Amino acid sequence: MKQIHLLGIPFDGKSSYAGGPRLAPARIREEMQSSAYNVYSENMRPVLDDASLHICDDLVLTDYEDILAALKKSVSAEHPFLFLGGDHSITYPIVETLNALHGPFHILHFDAHCDLYDEFEGDRFSHACPFARIMENDLASSLTQVGIRTMTPHQLEQSEKYGVEVYEMKDIAHFDPRSLDGPIYISFDLDVIDPAFAPGISHREPGGLGLRTIIDWLQELDAPVIGADIVEYNPLRDVDGITAGVCYKLVKEMLDVLSRAPEALLREKSL
Repeated sequence: MKQIHLLGIPFDGKSSYAGGPRLAPARIREEMQSSAYNVYSENMRPVLDDASLHICDDLVLTDYEDILAALKKSVSAEHPFLFLGGDHSITYPIVETLNALHGPFHILHFDAHCDLYDEFEGDRFSHACPFARIMENDLASSLTQVGIRTMTPHQLEQSEKYGVEVYEMKDIAHFDPRSLDGPIYISFDLDVIDPAFAPGISHREPGGLGLRTIIDWLQELDAPVIGADIVEYNPLRDVDGITAGVCYKLVKEMLDVLSRAPEALLREKSL
């Protein structure tokens, strides 16, 4: 099994409602040390074994502009990376970094929100805007969004402008992860999950997905996944550590997915 690198990006300076996601990387790592769990994914891969996972030091950041420079120093094409945010604004510099290393790739985006605003509250780099920046700069070959339940006229216009394939919750039965071509980058916003199961988020949007459905979809992916992020966990709004446990489960299953990326794909892109 290839070694996967886990990197925390403790930044929430672009959050529009409630601070707190900057605390998530440390809280998730704390949960990963709990004796309540084992190191295996559901496919019985020892994804949290020391030989399988390298936990990097969190990025040290002063402001948003620091993220891209820090990523360029920390990320290489030889290993798949799982990034722990942080608010969703971090996905734009992550994708810019990975595009320079790997070339074009597809993005699979799980979220209650499209995050396609051209600007939000006067900020073009808000956590409500990363996918507008990604698509307008041709950093992804295509974008599929799953779990959306807050569509607005502007974001619908943006999704049509950039050719985004959107599966709103009302149409979720039509989503088939096996239809996606790779390589894929997964961006996972915790608020795609119904807040009854993951209350530790800033924007609680009822009517979301269950964790079991999401894990089943991850296990069904056929295409190679070159990287992933888990964002918008807010420990300040968690209830009895419920969402920390959800993050822990997601980390294990995401690491399992990343472990399937062919060595040849990563090696070729690093040359």
